[in-house]
Amino acid sequence: MLHWGYDEHNDKHPILIASDGESTTIFGPARWKEVFPVANGDRQSPIDIKTEETKYDPALPPISPNYDPTSAKVILNNGHSTSVEFDDTENKSVLRGGPLTGSYRLRQIHFHWGASDDIGSEHAVDGKKYAAELHVVHWNSDKYSTFVEAARQRDGLAVMAVFLKIGECNSQLKKITDRLDTIRAKGKQALFTNFDPSCLLPHSLDYWTYLGSLTVPPLLESVIWIILREPISVSSEQLAKFRSLLCTAEGEAACCMLRNYRPPQPLKGREVRRN
Repeated sequence: MLHWGYDEHNDKHPILIASDGESTTIFGPARWKEVFPVANGDRQSPIDIKTEETKYDPALPPISPNYDPTSAKVILNNGHSTSVEFDDTENKSVLRGGPLTGSYRLRQIHFHWGASDDIGSEHAVDGKKYAAELHVVHWNSDKYSTFVEAARQRDGLAVMAVFLKIGECNSQLKKITDRLDTIRAKGKQALFTNFDPSCLLPHSLDYWTYLGSLTVPPLLESVIWIILREPISVSSEQLAKFRSLLCTAEGEAACCMLRNYRPPQPLKGREVRRN
């Protein structure tokens, strides 16, 4: 059985795990294309944003996030990241404006980080990586009836990305990092309510935008990316809590989630616009 992961070392030396008599091969990002051919597609993410090559578009309006804290439901560890899941059965929490047409309904937020404080974001800016990256995932509820349906359409998803840089302890992020001990093992989840992800956004909502893909398998090319230009702070101690999460379940040999970012992908002629 094949299973994807993030360790580039696994591309040359895939890890074999025997479990219940079944052998699992874990392979890294350079080999995702063997199982998900779209990994070589024309609108893959993340990318390196070359700021001098971005195009100012005066027609791009501001983005308008409008989130209801009561739509937050659970925090979980899926073995690849930690995420907060939201009730998306109605338009309680939505993102509008920017490059979007209509309302995109909030589905989840999740994080990407690295083994050290100097690298961990998925997108890069002029070749520079940030310590971590937050993704706020939405789907086009005006045109499609479910997240799964939307994820297969070219305009189905909108992901707002926020960079995290090393600095002061982030008191808003602490609401999440304080709960990570309760979901340390893969498959664990805990109730997580009354949370507004707007508290994790920077003061300025100026952004870059481009057409891309999911950064995790199945790498579907259905994402309108909105990447906020101003980062938020995270402390080294808070980042260490993310790295203490396990990509293994209870009862398995413990393996920490030290890094979970995909390297930048070729731009292939796409335009990156800014407001």
